[in-house]
Amino acid sequence: MLEAVTFLIVGLIFLVWSADKLVFGAAALAKNIGISPLVIGMTILAMGSSAPEMMVSATASLAGKSDTAVGNVLGSNIANIALILGITALIKPLSISSGVIRRELPLMIVVTLLAGVLLWDSHLGYYEGVTLFVLFAAFIIAMMRISHKEKKNGDSFIEDQESEIPDGVSNWKAGMWVVIGLIVLPLAADTLVDNAVVIAKFFGMSDLIIGLTIIAIGTSLPELAASLAGVLKGEDDMAVGNIIGSNVFNILAVMGIPGILNPSMLSEHAMARDFWVMLGVSLLLVLFALGKSRSINRIEGGILFACFVGYQVYLFANMSA
Repeated sequence: MLEAVTFLIVGLIFLVWSADKLVFGAAALAKNIGISPLVIGMTILAMGSSAPEMMVSATASLAGKSDTAVGNVLGSNIANIALILGITALIKPLSISSGVIRRELPLMIVVTLLAGVLLWDSHLGYYEGVTLFVLFAAFIIAMMRISHKEKKNGDSFIEDQESEIPDGVSNWKAGMWVVIGLIVLPLAADTLVDNAVVIAKFFGMSDLIIGLTIIAIGTSLPELAASLAGVLKGEDDMAVGNIIGSNVFNILAVMGIPGILNPSMLSEHAMARDFWVMLGVSLLLVLFALGKSRSINRIEGGILFACFVGYQVYLFANMSA
């Protein structure tokens, strides 16, 4: 058991590290070959924080653990809002001025409701997975058009995102990190999933619960790091924008993976319990962010964090569900 916990932690560390290096190298290469900073920001950087979820979802699906893959999506989205934005707002209230973010929030709710439609019958099929990927491509195109318009107005989120693109990195160094990331990322994901299953069996946890808790929180660490870094640098819009983008990518791209790789029935609890928690905290975020103050204050951050703690306590009290 101790060995499984150790390897899970090691796998998680290398998963986050390799995803970061892969995104770093890919963004640097894209910039070197002349791709627009706006395109890089809205694709490579925006999707980068969801790379761990994507790889874990693929690994779990190939292992026949679709509940774990879907649980990772639902749990990560809940953690992104309730845990990460909750903690971030407790440290420093978040002001939201970006027009891009104000337009992304309603889209996030629409995409979240779409997840509910797909999970309603507790089955995720091949064509549903393909549909999610098609919608994912449409979302990227739509956000690039919106961002292009907002950039002319000096949108703070776009400016902050473009400032994160690595500069002065040689093609050789960038390519090296891409190769290392592509090698280490799947190995780390495989190690994480294999040992999470061992721990789940030891404690009598269901595949869904392991995805909703240990794996979801672990794969959300890049978003936590990005949000805290954004707040410390005064980039509040970046902190919130990363979370919104990650949640949309998780549903459209990450949840599509088990549908394509392993179409199957899912635990009824994913829809009956966890979807509603995800929708609830998403609506809370919209209520707070689009209110009169256009901010998330410490009290609201505390409410979000309390929701996360209460949800986790409930899950661990019902580990076999």
